[in-house]
Amino acid sequence: MFAKKLLHKAVHHHFNQKFQQHGGSLQSTELDPRIVIHYGIPSSASLLAFDSIQRLLAIGTLDGRLKVIGGDNIEGLLISSKQLPYKYLEFLQNQGHLVGVLNDNDIQVWNLETRSLICSLQWESNITAFSVISGSHFIYVGDEHGLFSVIKFDAEEGQLLKSSNHLSAKFLREAAGFPESSDQPIVGILSQPYSSGNRLLIAFQDGLLILWDVSEAKIVFLGGGKDLELKDDGGNTSEMDTNLPADILEQNLGDKEISALCWASSDGSILAVGYLDGDILFWNLSSAAPSKGQQTTSSKNVVRLQLSNAERRIPVIVLQWSNNHKSHNDCTGQLFVYGGDEIGSEEVLTVLTLEWSSGMESLRCIGRADLTLNGTFADLILLPSLGERDLNSKDDLFVLTNPGQIHYYDNDSLSALLSQQNRTSSVSAQEFPVLIPMADPSLTVAKLIKLPSQLNSSKTLAEVASILKTSTKPGSASFANWPLTGGVPSHLSTVKGAGVDRVYFVGYSDGSVLLCDATHPILSYICYIEGEVNGVKVAGSTTPVTKLDFCSVSLLLAVGNECGLVRVYDLKNCSDGKKIHFVTETKIEVHDATPGKGPHCSAIFSLLNSPVQALSFANSGTKLAIGFLSGRVAVCDMKSLSVLFLIDGVPGSSSPITSIVWKQQTCFQSAVNSPKKLETPSGESQEEILFILSRDGKINVVEGDTGKTISSRPFHVKESTAISMYVIDDIISTSEVSNDKQHEESLKSTAGARPEEPVQESSSTVVNSSEAEVSSSEITPPGEVLLDPLVLLCCENSLHLLSAKALGNKKPIRKVEHSKSFYWTTILKKDDKVCGILSLLQTGTFEIRSLPDLELVSESSLLSILRWNYKVNMDKTMCSDENGQIVLANGSELAFISLLASENEFRSLERLPCLHDKVLAAAADAAFTFSSNEKKKQTTKPGILGGIVKGLKGGKTTQPVLHKIQTSNFSHLEDIFFKHSFPDSRPTVVVADEKEVELDIDDIQIDEPKIVASTSSPDVKNKQKDKLQNDREKLFHGGSNDDVKPKIRTAEEIMAAYRKTGDAASTAAQARNKLMERQEKLERISQRTAELQNGAENFASLANELVKTMERRKWWQI
Repeated sequence: MFAKKLLHKAVHHHFNQKFQQHGGSLQSTELDPRIVIHYGIPSSASLLAFDSIQRLLAIGTLDGRLKVIGGDNIEGLLISSKQLPYKYLEFLQNQGHLVGVLNDNDIQVWNLETRSLICSLQWESNITAFSVISGSHFIYVGDEHGLFSVIKFDAEEGQLLKSSNHLSAKFLREAAGFPESSDQPIVGILSQPYSSGNRLLIAFQDGLLILWDVSEAKIVFLGGGKDLELKDDGGNTSEMDTNLPADILEQNLGDKEISALCWASSDGSILAVGYLDGDILFWNLSSAAPSKGQQTTSSKNVVRLQLSNAERRIPVIVLQWSNNHKSHNDCTGQLFVYGGDEIGSEEVLTVLTLEWSSGMESLRCIGRADLTLNGTFADLILLPSLGERDLNSKDDLFVLTNPGQIHYYDNDSLSALLSQQNRTSSVSAQEFPVLIPMADPSLTVAKLIKLPSQLNSSKTLAEVASILKTSTKPGSASFANWPLTGGVPSHLSTVKGAGVDRVYFVGYSDGSVLLCDATHPILSYICYIEGEVNGVKVAGSTTPVTKLDFCSVSLLLAVGNECGLVRVYDLKNCSDGKKIHFVTETKIEVHDATPGKGPHCSAIFSLLNSPVQALSFANSGTKLAIGFLSGRVAVCDMKSLSVLFLIDGVPGSSSPITSIVWKQQTCFQSAVNSPKKLETPSGESQEEILFILSRDGKINVVEGDTGKTISSRPFHVKESTAISMYVIDDIISTSEVSNDKQHEESLKSTAGARPEEPVQESSSTVVNSSEAEVSSSEITPPGEVLLDPLVLLCCENSLHLLSAKALGNKKPIRKVEHSKSFYWTTILKKDDKVCGILSLLQTGTFEIRSLPDLELVSESSLLSILRWNYKVNMDKTMCSDENGQIVLANGSELAFISLLASENEFRSLERLPCLHDKVLAAAADAAFTFSSNEKKKQTTKPGILGGIVKGLKGGKTTQPVLHKIQTSNFSHLEDIFFKHSFPDSRPTVVVADEKEVELDIDDIQIDEPKIVASTSSPDVKNKQKDKLQNDREKLFHGGSNDDVKPKIRTAEEIMAAYRKTGDAASTAAQARNKLMERQEKLERISQRTAELQNGAENFASLANELVKTMERRKWWQI
């Protein structure tokens, strides 16, 4: 007895020394957890954006994530380092970039091609309005102080450039005649359609609307104001308020704040504005703007709409307009409204059909429908139908509801909705076509398996997939009419004849099973198996699946459910006319299989009415072990489709079975009472033994053929709840290990122990070391030895590393205790050898420890990487391929996480699908360029200088002319925003009469050149500023001092200077010569100006200063 204790103590000490010498096989530098695949809509989704050319949908979330969805299962997830909500999200159309604004006012630009954050700009104030000019790289920003700013995204440099030019609230409101409320925030910025970005609608929170012409630096429309006159009809919700001239009620717009706005016509002549009190006003922008300080109150210019006559109404949150492409006069369309109804009413999306064929004063509602929502409203977006030439014709609808649900309504379904008689109607929306359904039926279990490269199962399974992929797929959604088609698959995923290297199995609550090819980042279907088996009616076949296992050698799939049924499918053979074996504990029935789609079900095992808790195929695939909740274990022969034995998993215990592991007996010959070595009749595989773990922490080892217990007593970890068990027998190649084994043998021989003598304290069979050495030399190449097999037992609060040949030893080789509970574990392999163990806590924190020393290598939060919240039974659907790939499911989301930094199968951009189609982008740009050139041949646009001079002189009142210019060339905006200074004093206001606007001398300024602020570029150099000053001095003949004062001259001085002598003919000749000289001088000035423009100087800025200088000289220097 004393000798045995000495032996185990010496062996345990020797293992500790060996682990200390060699250490762990996993380093922290080898770990880099990263989400490589993501499917589904995040539950925190809150914003939508759409690229109408690339046909991509972007979704912003409340936790700093961005989801981009294209066609053909192409999806991408972008994660900001800041876990903050996105409040604005827009595409840079057809440019492969996505712009988002976080709640902390950080403006971010993401590159869709590289899936990375390319640049960001932290805004110094709270952003309250944000807009991207469609088709350009310019961004308009309005803030809480009423400041309008411009940002340019430089794609080549990867920078956000902030223009030093801006429009302040004081500047605009003084021009509009409302200087007393200059601190009002900007709540909306809209670029007027077909204006090439020249005209902007700026909306202030207190109701003031300003249509600003950036090229002419003037206000062309003024709406709202301090006093808005409207008739309070208090009438029907479907009628318009158009009779404004009589019996009007003044309403202070300070109490009527703007909450939403949109264009209500394709040309931008009608503006729809929603207010906090639930009102919707339609403004006619095609009429002339009023005089300074006046508002538009004519019935032809503004119309009010109320969805409810209730006193308290929901604020109008969202407004979107859809033109009726069948209407030839652009006077009919649908207005989508969220809000505006009575507080406490059912949450609906209201669709109004409006018409004003005979003018704005005749605007009327000809139809209304309330669309019932499935979930709480988050956002909506309108998009052109597939095949529509006019991208401004918005026919289809995306509605985002919580939590993370996308509903799609095409034009046909919306037309059907509007044609129904009932106001509150419901039409069937097309659900988001998820690749792997997570609900209805719900996902109950999953398994990820990487197929061995040395087997032919990869190609065989690829052939099976090509045959079975046409079978019925889960879910009702279809990709046929889905409007998202963007993205380009990786060329590696489209190679014909490629094998299936990795398979993802999913079991559902209705008994069905889905098999997906997970070889590439774009998952694809292999086959779908229904719960019911054709030809055999078995009670409980449609109950939830609890366990799955797959044999890569025989291509057999085992499916266990809550009723104790186990179905076995042969994926190699899908032909009809096969037999189905129905096996019970006492009999076997053979049935003819009914012809049908999908893999052939070769057998159904119904042994116990107890949920299946564990399934495991033997390494050769000839046996299947089944563990039940009742604590029983059955082993079935897959060749004869019969039951070999049915035993208690652990003698004398009814604790549920947690894990079952098969291992070849050659590794454990010394632990078996009989040293015989058996082979199957075919000689293909050696005899295997079975490790069984129960939930109460007991490990039992039995023979795989007979179920005979190998050890006299099972190993038991008291007062512990077991989670999982792993038997590790990797090959290592070090000379020290051989020496260590020899040293271990000498210790055992010194102790004088006999192999057959049991240890009473541990109740285990002693290892026969000499026989182990023989078996090792028979199967191990020269220079390599087998490390003694280890058993890693994972319990809720501890990890135990045991010697597989001495399970009876009470003291483990290594033990790690934890104060918090584990609920899921997996081992990690590197180069096909076990190197670590990952343990996941219920808090979402995971720790990775190296093997065999169990030293902590890394600790992080898996749920923080995913930004999920922990849910009960999440561990049931977690799985790993033991090569550093972990799959998790939560709600409607499915995520693959790669742990090892060396993994390149999913991390490489070459393998990931591209979220930006360069070929499509180039084709669209070429089409726009051609269309723009054709338009230029037909229409001549007025020069910028003429517009500026006209604006400075006031000019006459003109009706805003809206030309349908193709928005593909925005070079003029570059000159205006980043070279020419905004007039930040008093802008020109288009007035309602034809009076000339008198200019005060104080209104005329010559601005110094301003520096463009950049996120990374330095300031403009002094020599560039000096060069600009020299050019001005040359142009203006030396210029003039701004401080020069007019001199008072007497009549005699003026007569002496300007009175001419001689006859009238000579005087006329002199005047004609002066006119010619002036003409030549002006031509030289014009030529010089053109040269400066070609040298990157702003022609408009210089011309503006030239006009101001000439005006100054005319005033007193004559």
